[in-house]
Amino acid sequence: MYILISAIWYYILYLFLTAGSGSIGLWSSTELLLGLVISIITAFFTQDFIKRRFPLYLFNPYRIFLFIIYAVGPFFISMAKANIDVAYRVITGRINPGIVRISPDFTKDASITMLANSITLTPGTLTVDINPETHDLYIHWINVTNPTPTCKDICGDFPVWVRRITE
Repeated sequence: MYILISAIWYYILYLFLTAGSGSIGLWSSTELLLGLVISIITAFFTQDFIKRRFPLYLFNPYRIFLFIIYAVGPFFISMAKANIDVAYRVITGRINPGIVRISPDFTKDASITMLANSITLTPGTLTVDINPETHDLYIHWINVTNPTPTCKDICGDFPVWVRRITE
């Protein structure tokens, strides 16, 4: 099952990266066939890695749809706001950096990973460490206003969306 799912994802990625270079629509027939072969070979060699890193339930089309909505909606808006905030803080020099701890109360590793990556990709915050037992995240924050912040203070609605997608 993992080989099939991986091969499909690799093929879609290949088609996206080579779009516009052929005569059949956006691709040539040789490109379509070569992409299929490369995708299957890559899926065969990476199946163990994919099995260990990505649980099968994450490949549910509904979860993928929710992830796309999250990426182009709440995550993109938060990134835009954070970029403006960081630019303002750099120009004015009004920063109060520090490391804080938050407890998102997730049970699955995929949830913790997705939240940590979302926080790190947002300007002004960086996930420094994760406690493997309690799943607490240690975040370097550009403007610490509260030494014991809640998840909402640092990452807004990210935990709500991550829970919908991964748990």
